[in-house]
Amino acid sequence: MTNHGWLLLGVYFVLLLLLARPLGIYIANVMEGRGGWATRLGGGMERLIYRLCGIQRDQEMGWLSYALALLLFNGMGVVAVYGLQRLQVWLPLNPQQFPNVAPDSAFNTAISFVTNTNWQGYSGESTMSYLVQMLALTVQNFLSAATGIGVVIALIRGFCRHSAKTIGNAWVDLTRSTLYILLPLSVVLALALVSQGVIQNFDAYQTATTLEVTHYDAPKLDGDGQALKDAQGNGLTEPAATRQQTLAMGPVASQEAIKMLGTNGGGFFNANSAHPYENPTPLSNFLEMLAIFLIPGALCFTFGRMVGDGRQGWSLYVAMAVLFLVAAVGAMSFEQQGNPRLSDLGIDQSASATQAGGNMEGKESRFGIGDSGLFAAITTAASCGAVNGMHDSFTPLGGLVPLVLMQLGEVVFGGVGSGLYGMLVFAILGVFIAGLMIGRTPEYLGKKIEAYEMKMTSIAILITPLTVLAGAGVAVMVAAGQAGVANPGAHGFSEILYALTSAANNNGSAFAGLSANTPFYNLLLGIAMWVGRFGMIVPVLAMAGSLAGKKRLSVTVGTMPTHGPLFITLLIGTVLLVGLLNYVPALALGPVVEHLMLWAGR
Repeated sequence: MTNHGWLLLGVYFVLLLLLARPLGIYIANVMEGRGGWATRLGGGMERLIYRLCGIQRDQEMGWLSYALALLLFNGMGVVAVYGLQRLQVWLPLNPQQFPNVAPDSAFNTAISFVTNTNWQGYSGESTMSYLVQMLALTVQNFLSAATGIGVVIALIRGFCRHSAKTIGNAWVDLTRSTLYILLPLSVVLALALVSQGVIQNFDAYQTATTLEVTHYDAPKLDGDGQALKDAQGNGLTEPAATRQQTLAMGPVASQEAIKMLGTNGGGFFNANSAHPYENPTPLSNFLEMLAIFLIPGALCFTFGRMVGDGRQGWSLYVAMAVLFLVAAVGAMSFEQQGNPRLSDLGIDQSASATQAGGNMEGKESRFGIGDSGLFAAITTAASCGAVNGMHDSFTPLGGLVPLVLMQLGEVVFGGVGSGLYGMLVFAILGVFIAGLMIGRTPEYLGKKIEAYEMKMTSIAILITPLTVLAGAGVAVMVAAGQAGVANPGAHGFSEILYALTSAANNNGSAFAGLSANTPFYNLLLGIAMWVGRFGMIVPVLAMAGSLAGKKRLSVTVGTMPTHGPLFITLLIGTVLLVGLLNYVPALALGPVVEHLMLWAGR
């Protein structure tokens, strides 16, 4: 770690805390219908939405109705996004006349954006029209984030209420999350990004003449324009040169803002947040990193406010911060190390240890190693997936950190809403384990944790690793899965494991060495994204309904305090032991083996 790295981490944590706490209180107020000036300004729009959609905002739902409403709403979103992609050639705002997206890619993308994953097997600037980018992808960035906020608020209500049959109204929660939280924050961030140089327009793509001639290998085509291949099936190429460069345009800032604030990930351009039109300056890079954790961090304080005990929110925030600090320092430190294999090329070993300050391969030179390592840790601790560097080019242990952060269930701040409800699931498990150890009935925030809650907790915790490991096993066994691997061996396995981990945990980032835009991977990853998202949401809502119906227990001398250092330590231990143990054998076959091979010079 360099001095710059420590300073960057320190400034980041201070600003995050200064912004997250007041935002958390604001979120609690607006979600409970007492947002003050915000509800006075937006109240007319909120009432208009309810009137147009036939919503009775005072009519609350049980957990099953709430879950069915979210499943129906997001299912309709999948159909809408799929349809827009398949019809884009006939729709307006398509100045480049992009053709319709292939069925398998459209299926994968539709599920990806509805589940807050934003996995992209395509290059955005060469595939999607402006209309699809805005009406399909950007809209789902808002709605998928609002879904996560709605679920966590419903779970918090389960702790707050007693002897109740309802946990809120899904339509009201979706509306308020979008109107009062996501939309205003996105407008502010979009304007800040535009001030830094992020583009926002509807212009056709521009062609520029470069100062130097670019030489490259172009595919060799036959008379019908089809690519020629040799006897082994490899594509034939021929030398080519050009002095022309196409500059993609589009409404980028508006998508970039909600992409970060909603922990959606993906990007308008294939290069993602390494592209100068998405992320032009070190300041825009810092703002984007701050935006990723802003709402997830704030929701910890929302939790404390709504349950009537601010210490509960602080304990979750501190546990998340400790886990993240260790991961971020690890990622940044590993990337500061040089590649020992450079000595094989005749480079002095002492020089390779510094490697011009660290491992710059795959890093954007405008940001450097420290900012790229921190960005990688932030985006995978949250379910964001936006990247400003190539994770595939990280050192084995540097790449291990983002992989582990996802495999923990992305509860280290995590996605918008999903991070907090994931951490609360681990908190319930932690107090259950502690209760068994001391021979008392486990309870959390005055609610007994009984067999039903533990069944739902087990499903919520196990559904993701089961999806990841089963999917990775299928991919490495079948020819269609092996065909996408560009780096055979331990690194190739890591690429497959990363892809399934990213999909099932709704992250969306990739090692990028895996050719995943194939019918096999589009289908496999699409299924993993849907199961990973709603396979956890449904049991979480079931727990919310069960908890809301319980009576509140009085605090006694035997009640275990769920705040303070002891509980924070218990929570961190539960996350590490239960969340990570499922993946240890797979990690040993991938990044751990690769690290040992690298330092053994093999």
